[in-house]
Amino acid sequence: MLAAAAKDPGYEGHITNTASMAGLLNAPNMGVYNATKSAVVAMSETLYQDLKLVTDQISASLLCPFFVPTGITKSDRNRPAEMFDADRKLTRSQLIGQAMSDKAVSSGKVSAAEVAQFVFDAIAERRFYVYSHPKSLGSVQVRLEDIMTPRNPTDPFAHKPELGDRLRAQLRAVD
Repeated sequence: MLAAAAKDPGYEGHITNTASMAGLLNAPNMGVYNATKSAVVAMSETLYQDLKLVTDQISASLLCPFFVPTGITKSDRNRPAEMFDADRKLTRSQLIGQAMSDKAVSSGKVSAAEVAQFVFDAIAERRFYVYSHPKSLGSVQVRLEDIMTPRNPTDPFAHKPELGDRLRAQLRAVD
């Protein structure tokens, strides 16, 4: 893109990276996923700043969807046969995490087509951050307040203590 922009003063380019709200929040029992999505957030914010230093013709945005029913929790269907391990046993934590993700994603009310339109709108408006569920930003604000205060991370189940109690009981159960 930079080469195209250098050759053509009318050229405009745009890069949209997809992270997740997990890149801005750190839900329990999702450490690896949270870390990878946080990396996409950091990389995208840096890319945006770097592009602003070198050109006005190319920009970037960051999509942070929340729970969108896309089939992501069934991504094992895409695993190549030679990488499939029928004997692989998931840990209790993995099974619980999978069930929680399945439920959350399948209950999503915003479609992938709507998210795509949000991205197109953000590009047209030259807006960096793109959210599928802006109401979830309240949790981001709580996290940032935890960081700024500084205080320990707020219990993500404070608004639904019965869910937190059930999850703790399941994870702490002895076989």
